Amino acid sequence: MAVKIRLQRHGSKKRPFYFIVVADARAPRDGKFIQKIGTYNPLTVPATIQLDRQKALEWLHKGAQPTDTVRRILSFKGVLYLKHLLRGVKLGLFDEATAMVKFQKWHEEHEATVKRRTEEHRKAQRARRSGPPARRYEQRDQGSAQA
Repeated sequence: MAVKIRLQRHGSKKRPFYFIVVADARAPRDGKFIQKIGTYNPLTVPATIQLDRQKALEWLHKGAQPTDTVRRILSFKGVLYLKHLLRGVKLGLFDEATAMVKFQKWHEEHEATVKRRTEEHRKAQRARRSGPPARRYEQRDQGSAQA
C-alpha cells in the first residue's frame, strides 16, 4: 500500500483550511485517511501551521511520501532536517545528543527569522493604513492633461 502525507481541504469556497493527513495514495483527496498529523491555514500572514513533528517523522521513517506542498511544510517546520540528522546518527557520523543540539540551534535561528518577518509585515501594514490615502487616478489624469 502506497502511503502519502498530503493535504485534505476543508473550509468554505475561497476560504481554504487544510488538515495534514497520512492517507492511502488511492483514497480521494477529502476521503478516508489513516491519521491526522496537523493543520495548515494559508489565509493568515504568515500561514499558520500546527504539526505533530514526532508523528510526521515516524511516518517518514515508515516510508510515507509527502506531496510537494507538504514537503515544503515539513521542511519549514524542520522535520526533514531532523530526519537528515537522525540518518547521520544511524550512520555513526555523530551521536544523538549532537544531532539534537544542531537541531535546537537551527530551530532557534528559524524561529527568530519567522518572528522578524512577522514584525516586518505588521510594520508594513501599519504604514499602509496610517499613510496618505492611495491616489489611483492621479497618473491617469496627468497623462490626459499633457495630451
